[in-house]
Amino acid sequence: MDAKEKNELAELVEFLKANGIVKFEMEREGRKVALEFAGAGGIDAAHLATLLAAQGKAGTAHAPAVATAPSIQAAAAEADPHAGAHIVKSPIVGTFYASPSPDAETFVKVGDRVEVGKVLCIVEAMKLMNEIESDFAGEIVKVFPKAGQPVEYGQSLFAIK
Repeated sequence: MDAKEKNELAELVEFLKANGIVKFEMEREGRKVALEFAGAGGIDAAHLATLLAAQGKAGTAHAPAVATAPSIQAAAAEADPHAGAHIVKSPIVGTFYASPSPDAETFVKVGDRVEVGKVLCIVEAMKLMNEIESDFAGEIVKVFPKAGQPVEYGQSLFAIK
């Protein structure tokens, strides 16, 4: 891996961290990069570049999980009101829309009960409107993105309990 590639990778890692993206995979020119950040610290770009360089051209790098004490993990679980909720994630990269048109009512809102197959939102990708359906029955407890916000593959869209 040359200096230019290391710099590109460092910029990518910083972009992902700055935008709160916790999981990312990319394959380009025979190289595959898979990143998954854990905890508040994640992984720094210099460490990732070192891992990739050590693994060679076709290596895959997985960011190590940040170890925390059990008491900290328990406190974090109590503080997270969505702990135990089913998370509906975006299957594609695109733009999140909560309603079928700007002046229409949202598909769902917090407190609504949904069944499997209920349309929750639209994710627009390359001028195609993709309806995202619920894969879980329950009550919507959280809508993560705002209307018109870009979303990434694997990003949390809804929490359902």
